[in-house]
Amino acid sequence: MSSVDPMTPAGTASEAPAGIPGAVPASGNGHSDDEILVDIRHLKKYFPIQGGLLRRRIGQVYAVDDVSLEIRRGETLGLVGESGCGKTTLGRTVIRLLPATDGQVLFEGKDVASLEGRALKKMRRRMQIIFQDPVSSLNPRMPVSDIIGEGLLAQADHQNGWGKRSVRDKRVGDYLESVGLRREYSRRYPHEFSGGQRQRIGIARALALEPDFIVCDEPVSALDVSIQSQIINLLVDLRERFGLTYLFVAHNLSVIEYISDRVGVMYLGKLVELADVEELYRHPRHPYTIALLSAVPHPDPRIRKKRLVLAGDVPSPANPPSGCRFHTRCWLRERLGNPENCETIDPEFRDIGNGHRVACHWAEQITDAGVAELVPHLALARELRRQEALAAASAVAPQPAQEAPVSARPEEKVAVTASQEAATQLPEDGSVPPASEEPVPASDESARPMAEGSS
Repeated sequence: MSSVDPMTPAGTASEAPAGIPGAVPASGNGHSDDEILVDIRHLKKYFPIQGGLLRRRIGQVYAVDDVSLEIRRGETLGLVGESGCGKTTLGRTVIRLLPATDGQVLFEGKDVASLEGRALKKMRRRMQIIFQDPVSSLNPRMPVSDIIGEGLLAQADHQNGWGKRSVRDKRVGDYLESVGLRREYSRRYPHEFSGGQRQRIGIARALALEPDFIVCDEPVSALDVSIQSQIINLLVDLRERFGLTYLFVAHNLSVIEYISDRVGVMYLGKLVELADVEELYRHPRHPYTIALLSAVPHPDPRIRKKRLVLAGDVPSPANPPSGCRFHTRCWLRERLGNPENCETIDPEFRDIGNGHRVACHWAEQITDAGVAELVPHLALARELRRQEALAAASAVAPQPAQEAPVSARPEEKVAVTASQEAATQLPEDGSVPPASEEPVPASDESARPMAEGSS
């Protein structure tokens, strides 16, 4: 199939078809800074390892190990980390596609693990998932009307009337239009669509039950770059229109930065850092987060980057290291002289200010100057934002009638104080000073952080 994903005039991402229940006014998405929709407390998910003639349990894989976080209503929480760190398992355990080994998941204060029967069925309607692979997640033997309508039929009752074929078909058509597909596509089969169109069908299936919370499990990883942007913009628009809350799992740090309100970083089943998106990308405080950011390519040719390569291989989740799980590959630990507590004490996931939480004994040893040395494009981004803010302030300032606006006189520079220029001015050639040539521990090219689209 062609990778082209044509948008059709029957419905676009910015036009809500009439009659779709659950839509919120375009002026807001119902975001609340205080209301917690999903509260995850010390969640654990272990998978048994069986062996021997009698298939006895000889070990276990610590896929998710003691993760605690809150997801506020109306926000998008991004989750990033290497392949195999437990991101997808966490998302599936939260909505109870996988049973939790221990811990709690509270949805509006109700423990999801304790629900059974009708209560569980009612709760499942409010939590949905968008799968990573749009091909394998759709039944090739079912038309689109049955794929999307299957959940409606399972949740049918006398009040909603979804047991009637005509009611389901109308609802399926409405949600196809809401994701930018034609209503008549409901009679087609999955193999007749492109990859982007199949992912739109998966999104429509998740929306059809009017959920409050959606786990987006790498929804754009299997798509072409041009189609990725369409799907991401569609998800942003749907969040605003229907008041949705997302747990967005991805490898691409640029995608996470664009769509997320807060970002969590996972490593080997543990959450190692959590902060608002601006705070985490501008002031990272965990060595693993900094290593991931250093792997992000930047298009500005003025930036001279030096990749921070991690030492060693990723440990097995079936036999994680003692103490801090990152200490076997940590560049900061080597610079500090290999302190013993990294090997013996599991660091507390603590708040270091402004809601910025990090699991590192030595987070306070990381400064913005040190981050700028390892990730120079972050320093340039801060400088560009400062210049834009000064330019915007000058543009709105009252000007004498005889003078042209600042924007019409590009030869003039925005005035700043001498101290500001000395502190932040870039070299005349526009380049960022190169990072220190101090050798970074590690040299194994195979041990680079695996961030899809970021290497």
